[in-house]
Amino acid sequence: MSVEQPTHFAFDAESEAQISKVLARYPEAKKASATIPLLYVVQRQMGRTTGSAWVPNVAMDEIAKRLGVAPIRVYEVATFYFMFNMKPIGKHHLQLCGTTPCMLRGSDDVMRACHDAAHVKVGQTSSDGLFTLTEVECLGACVNAPVLQVDDDYYEDLDYDRTVALIEALKRGERPKPGSTIGRQTSAPEGGPLTLLDVAGE
Repeated sequence: MSVEQPTHFAFDAESEAQISKVLARYPEAKKASATIPLLYVVQRQMGRTTGSAWVPNVAMDEIAKRLGVAPIRVYEVATFYFMFNMKPIGKHHLQLCGTTPCMLRGSDDVMRACHDAAHVKVGQTSSDGLFTLTEVECLGACVNAPVLQVDDDYYEDLDYDRTVALIEALKRGERPKPGSTIGRQTSAPEGGPLTLLDVAGE
């Protein structure tokens, strides 16, 4: 399915401020190294301004101009990394880890909750435009599996009911606190830490 691409893109004031900070990190001769950060700037601006966080072609062309590289260099990076959306997505991007630790801890129940509460299947966007669901490989939070990434935030220790509650909150425009949904302290065992108890509150 072809994606309708916008014909124009310009960085807004918030993005320009971010770009100035990013480019200050690199010597002029190495500013092409800012490709990934600028792709993030574009994706976040699109999310802010259109409600869909993705990277259109004209925005990649704009990055190429800003960095003084051929557009193909930006396209190569954007299409290589999974974290950049090359087509419009829903307001919230649900990325469910289905790798072994999450699967063993109940990611199938989380998937079912996404189907039931968000009314969306893997690789699709819900009819209300609120959710796009993607199954991904290891999000790197295996100790607190199963994990669902919502946009840039991780929600951990999920089950069916807690996932439904999370999705219903997002529907209401609320943003629950990221992290463990059972109150786990970072990656401590369920029920609390067993060692270094004297520093647990720090």
